[in-house]
Amino acid sequence: MKKLNLIVLIGIISISTFSYGQETLAISKSELSQKVNEKNLQLKIANQDFKSAQADYKQSAAIFLPNITASHTAISTTNPLMAFGSKLNQEILTASDFDPNLLNNPNRTQNFATKIEVLQPLINVDGIYGRQAAKAKMNAFALQTERTKEYLELEVNKSYMELQLSYKAVAVLEKANTTAAANLKLIENYFKQGMLQKTDLLSVQVRVNEVKNQLQYAKSNVQNASDYLAFLLNEDIGDKVYKPTEELENSITIASIPTLISENRKDIQAMDQSKEAYQKMFLSSKMNFLPRLNAFGSYELYDDKLFGTAAKGYVVGAQLSWNVFDGMKSIGKMERAKADFQKSEIETQQYKAKSQLELNKTNRQIKDAENKVALSKLDLEQWQEAYRIRSNRFTQGLEKTTDLLQTETQMFKKELDYLQAVFEYNFTQQYLQFLTN
Repeated sequence: MKKLNLIVLIGIISISTFSYGQETLAISKSELSQKVNEKNLQLKIANQDFKSAQADYKQSAAIFLPNITASHTAISTTNPLMAFGSKLNQEILTASDFDPNLLNNPNRTQNFATKIEVLQPLINVDGIYGRQAAKAKMNAFALQTERTKEYLELEVNKSYMELQLSYKAVAVLEKANTTAAANLKLIENYFKQGMLQKTDLLSVQVRVNEVKNQLQYAKSNVQNASDYLAFLLNEDIGDKVYKPTEELENSITIASIPTLISENRKDIQAMDQSKEAYQKMFLSSKMNFLPRLNAFGSYELYDDKLFGTAAKGYVVGAQLSWNVFDGMKSIGKMERAKADFQKSEIETQQYKAKSQLELNKTNRQIKDAENKVALSKLDLEQWQEAYRIRSNRFTQGLEKTTDLLQTETQMFKKELDYLQAVFEYNFTQQYLQFLTN
């Protein structure tokens, strides 16, 4: 029997070493939230999506700002037209250059031209609506990034409570293990005195092994919860075990239950902004049928030497252009933009209806969770009292071993059930706040 106890003790020590042999780091909920906001990959992806939309919006400023280019061109030609034009631009034509022989068979002529061009949009109605669409898209991604932060806050709270629950389960099962070991020692003494049968001793030994297995499972859950926290923090998974600095709440606070989703929710606002972006794109495609007015100008420098500036000239003007027909391209583009806009309207309506459906479901879940907490607490108190009575009667020889073991098993099970019920209620309450925030 001593050999059996030694084996059980070694097993428990090896389990503890396996679970907690890694580096253990204490962490608070506030510290976890701060690190997630700084290092979480999902939030970084959302920020990059916003920056991409922001860059698109910056590009749309081209409908107001000038486009300025500078170039320097060098040519050498015997082409009659190019040679005559180059001399004309260089302002070096003479009467002899009008000789038909020279006009038709010019000598090799070099020309170096420096040109600065400015294109200034004046009236581009389709571009104005396109810019408004880009701004709405940027706003949508900004709101979606804020919603991602709110979701991560919810996920942090959940994962932290799961870690707390895992440690609490380990503590309960370690207490159950201690109780089971004490019962085993008591049964062994009774068995040696001939007061109990071998089957009673075997039942207790089986119970000790069951608790040991449950304890191993609980410690694995601690590692699983720690790995998920490492994932949220974008750290190496499996290198460390986190330990919460705050205890798991073992009670609940009843709060009022909202019945309607808020139109101010960040994700719903993002859907509205997305719908507005599609609407502006539709209007932009319609305005594509209107004429555009643009101004242009250039300043030119010519010489027969590289980077020379002997001759100068400028051109200033305005252009009114109208794309009358482009083979149904603009019409098809407008119809597609209209379909995308109508689709976004339907998707927004569906999203709001689905959000309300989720809120109604969560309201029912929190009521069920409240009832579950009350019943679990009552069950725990009843089984604690039952175990106290049976334990006293067992020491007096008035209870069977199997009855005592069954009562002990149920008592610890009910304690874990109560903690799980409190966890479910508190998380459901936080999720409810997330749905109505």
